[in-house]
Amino acid sequence: MRVKYEDMVKEFARVLEKHGFDRESALESASIFAQNSLAGVYSHGLNRFPRVISYLEKGEIHPEAKAECETSMGAIERWNGHRGFGPLNAQKAMERACALADTYGVGVVALGNNNHWMRGGTYGWQAAQQGKIGICWSNTCPNMPAWGGKDKKIGNNPLVIAVPKSNGSHVVIDCALSQFSYGKMENCRLKGEKLPVPGGYDSQGNLTNDPAEIEKTRRVLPIGYWKGSGISIVLDMIATILTNGNSVSKVGTFDSEVGLSQIMIAIDPAKFNVPELTDSIVDEIIRDIKASQPVEERTPVFYPGERTIMTIEENRKLGIPVIEEIWDAVRKM
Repeated sequence: MRVKYEDMVKEFARVLEKHGFDRESALESASIFAQNSLAGVYSHGLNRFPRVISYLEKGEIHPEAKAECETSMGAIERWNGHRGFGPLNAQKAMERACALADTYGVGVVALGNNNHWMRGGTYGWQAAQQGKIGICWSNTCPNMPAWGGKDKKIGNNPLVIAVPKSNGSHVVIDCALSQFSYGKMENCRLKGEKLPVPGGYDSQGNLTNDPAEIEKTRRVLPIGYWKGSGISIVLDMIATILTNGNSVSKVGTFDSEVGLSQIMIAIDPAKFNVPELTDSIVDEIIRDIKASQPVEERTPVFYPGERTIMTIEENRKLGIPVIEEIWDAVRKM
């Protein structure tokens, strides 16, 4: 089953208004959720929407709360999200980082006490659309063992890096620091699929590509093994230091994954290069990557973000694929 993007926005906005959002905020938030599904990140679009509504019903997200600046020093600012709606606060923080970059060449906004930002790539694409290099990350609840450990101590803290192109075909990498995000594993399980490569451990301590087994043990595999574990730890440290907010360990003491610490960085390449020069540099690197000899003859090598652009085009034309029971549940809300 496929659903038109506009219909998905309309349904999401209707439900969010029923749960305390004003009309403008409901439409902005609904658009973020729908765009996530449009881009093929269904785990942070339609599939995540019912869970977010449950957070609203439990009072763990405050729809009326808005992020605001607490401290400003030139190109860097510290903001408090007041546990408002994560995607709107994150979008506002990246917008501010881009504005700072217009003035200083670089802008940094440390956003503390915010809620889940859903798909981190949203804010990388946002920066790239304004011609900025975007770098952002968020910490999470403890959901992954540190390398060498069994119990959950670190987050799969998603990291996003975006490089702009003037024609809109931006280069964007959006990755959790686990081999697969929990959202991706959930999506595979719902579709009855295995992971393409092992993503964690089963109850016998063996590596497995069965998403249901990994969801049971919660022993997900860090990307690059010890390297991903180390990157997760330092990203959490930097976010907590700059926000003076909650670390992964502290978030783990809450009933739900709320009060997160996030960093938004925007860099303006136009301070050094005209857009044509930036484009030529990016295109030259992409051409070299695309000239790779593929492992499988009919499977080309993609640059980060290329398949997202293809998915958006397909889903705009044909409609967004949905899991019917989830879509029906949203329509009945």
